[in-house]
Amino acid sequence: MSSETSAPGTSPRAPRPGTQRGSAAATKKAERAAKEKPVTSLPPVVDEEPKNPEEYQCTGILETDFAELCVRSGYTDFPKVVIRPRTHSTFVPSASMLEKPGLEEQQQQQQQRLSGSCSLNSVESKYVFFRPTIQVELEQEDPKSVKEIYIRGWRVEDRILGIFSRCLPSLSQLQAINFWNVGLTDKTLTTFVALLPLCSSTLRKVSLEGNPLPGQSYHKLLGQDSTIAHLSLRNNNIDDHGAQLLGQALSTLHSCNKTLVSLNLSFNHIGDEGAGYIADGLRLNRSLLWLSLAHNHIQDQGALKLAEVLRPFELTHIEVVERRRLLLEKGTQERLRSSPSSSRHADFKGERDKAQTSGINSVALSDKPDKMLTIKLPRSLSKKKEKSGEVVKKEEKSGSGQSPTQGTFKKEDSSKAGKGKVSAPEQKPPKGKGTKTGNKERRSILLESELVSETTEMVNPLLEPVVHRDGKVYMPGNRVLLHLNLLRNRITEVGLEGFLTAVQYQVQFAKPKGVVKGPMGLLCLSLAKNYFSPQCPAYIMIQELMMSRDPISKAKPREEETVAFSL
Repeated sequence: MSSETSAPGTSPRAPRPGTQRGSAAATKKAERAAKEKPVTSLPPVVDEEPKNPEEYQCTGILETDFAELCVRSGYTDFPKVVIRPRTHSTFVPSASMLEKPGLEEQQQQQQQRLSGSCSLNSVESKYVFFRPTIQVELEQEDPKSVKEIYIRGWRVEDRILGIFSRCLPSLSQLQAINFWNVGLTDKTLTTFVALLPLCSSTLRKVSLEGNPLPGQSYHKLLGQDSTIAHLSLRNNNIDDHGAQLLGQALSTLHSCNKTLVSLNLSFNHIGDEGAGYIADGLRLNRSLLWLSLAHNHIQDQGALKLAEVLRPFELTHIEVVERRRLLLEKGTQERLRSSPSSSRHADFKGERDKAQTSGINSVALSDKPDKMLTIKLPRSLSKKKEKSGEVVKKEEKSGSGQSPTQGTFKKEDSSKAGKGKVSAPEQKPPKGKGTKTGNKERRSILLESELVSETTEMVNPLLEPVVHRDGKVYMPGNRVLLHLNLLRNRITEVGLEGFLTAVQYQVQFAKPKGVVKGPMGLLCLSLAKNYFSPQCPAYIMIQELMMSRDPISKAKPREEETVAFSL
């Protein structure tokens, strides 16, 4: 009985050690497989192509380059490059649609709409708008060239910006980048700023709307090497600290942005203090033409600061000291240009001026080579082959022994020395016997005057003509800004008085006696929807003054006149 009972008891116990060994081996294999799973789950890479994305050569086609770089970076699902849909598409109904359908046809159409709305394709088509995409606008002449890039509503990480830094520089016609609500951070903004110099020189417009940053580091977009002409920073929660950084980027005492043309700061949290910082940036900035501060928290104090910049304002002590330093530096540069080491003409002119001031006769100039003397000779004398000794002798003679040509030579020389004109033959010594004077010389003088006028337009604002009054120095206001938008702020009639004074000055300045090239002052000022009545006398007066300056309002009467004349 014991053997029979033990047999059934021992038979199930016999395979237990084997099963434990088998289960332990299985668990070890499972753990080993789990460890190796992340490595094998990566997307397979073809052996012929390298894994490193830096070795890929971009072709200039954004769709191909972006997809290839994403795959090489390990992305299995990435945004697609699509053409931006046009919102102004027109709908032309057909003749069959103009006919009213019957009752049965209406019921059939309603059933088709109900059945179609429940289909999977219709649901996917409705949600395709929310999928992450890179929308692009292409050039009409070259359909493969990307002109603008739009990214909306999905997070752009640092890895994606790294891919952009590889494929965007190959776009030779790229003009604008628009990032709306892409979750930028201060770190990714720094990466984006480093990406901009790599792009084509045609990139002039950047829009970063709906991307609030804790560090308010938007001023990095306006560095000294920045080529951005149009910048939009709407709805970014920019406060007074951010406005301070932006105002310093516009201009300081020793630096100034010279490329930015338009700046949109609407729908932010800028108050009086921030408006004052922006006004400080406009004191010495002479490139910004369009500024929007609409939908902010600006009150009368900030409005008065902005209005003060648009009319003659007093220079601070630091600005006066910097102005004196610039004047001294300018004087030393002019003296260096007229130094003997600059040119042969400078040698001759410097000694001639010294001779005139000290009363020395023109005989002292005979030490110069005959080439320098033949520069100022008229045609009758320049054609003759004369030695330097003969020229000196003719100059030493005086009275009745002089010929008419010699007398006119001295008159011309003295008049030219007094006026200080510089001609092209004086700058470049002649190769032959002499130079011909006449139309070419006059043309060269005109060209030099045009060059001087162009360089004076780019002068430092601190070197502009100033007015000294009551021991203070007043500089002309900013007459470059053409458009200022302060819609929907908190400005009252007190701030309006400041803008009225500024507009009256701008209107008075914009009446030149002749044809003047350059800025003409403020042309558009938006102050509606603030804390004052539309029937306020100051507001009505500002509107009347600006109506005469607004080019759009001026164009309407002209169009009406042409229509009436044609009728």
